[in-house]
Amino acid sequence: MEIKEKNIAIGAVQDFLVDEGIIFLKLSNNNDLESLFDYNIDKSHIQFHFCLKGDSKFQFNNGSYSFPVTSGNSILLYNPNQELPIKASLASNSLVLSVLISIKKFHSLFSNQANQISFLNQDNIGNKFYKEKKLAPMISVVLNQMVQQSVHQSMYKLYLRAKVFELMSLYFNKDKEMDIEQCPFLVDDKNIKKIRNAKEIIISRMTEPPTLTDLATEVEISLKKLKEGFKQVYGASVYVFLLDYKMQVSKRLLSSGNYNVNEVALKVGYSTATHFINAFKKKFGTTPKKYLMSL
Repeated sequence: MEIKEKNIAIGAVQDFLVDEGIIFLKLSNNNDLESLFDYNIDKSHIQFHFCLKGDSKFQFNNGSYSFPVTSGNSILLYNPNQELPIKASLASNSLVLSVLISIKKFHSLFSNQANQISFLNQDNIGNKFYKEKKLAPMISVVLNQMVQQSVHQSMYKLYLRAKVFELMSLYFNKDKEMDIEQCPFLVDDKNIKKIRNAKEIIISRMTEPPTLTDLATEVEISLKKLKEGFKQVYGASVYVFLLDYKMQVSKRLLSSGNYNVNEVALKVGYSTATHFINAFKKKFGTTPKKYLMSL
């Protein structure tokens, strides 16, 4: 019997030092193959892993135990007695966001509420801790905003810092009604699915996107709810989100070295290279040609 080896790609972790003692990671697998991600972090850090899309698995202690984290779920890991370097495998088309916070920094954030957080209270200090949790609607909103942000690159670190703090306050909040009070739109899970469907539609048709009215009709939601809901979930209006997506795609196409500026402009839906060049420069602060030269 012939045994076929499983093809696995090696993924690159994007990491951002958000603040002293706080690291934000983005693990993204857009390949057709399963991808492996490695990241070394010492045992003084609490690990939060949020799966926004697809399936992931975190392995520890040389693979002797693992934690699956599927779309819409998260895990919290902390073990002050043993190193827990991150070794994650992501299925095709998966996205995981992680926040690593040193215990010292974490204490400073929650010093007055330490007794309300189980692994910080006096009975559990020094013990390992593990918790699985479904992503609440408002947490999903914040995570999507961290990915789909449209702020200028120079402000990204400050933006991430604010979002990490917001994320922690939502994660440990005990008021179950808070999500509803802050975002009434997200009470209806059907609306969230419609908004996500709208996002997939404009991405798949980015060269000729539908009008907002047509898009609302196609996903069977009112125009008002489409506008309000899209901004709540993705942190930007439909067309601002689409523009940002186009720019990210164009950057990847240019980086591949397989296309010139005119070809990239057509691929992302610009009828003239001039309009594309202006949009690219506004987004990244440089022209596509200069960007190519810098590569």
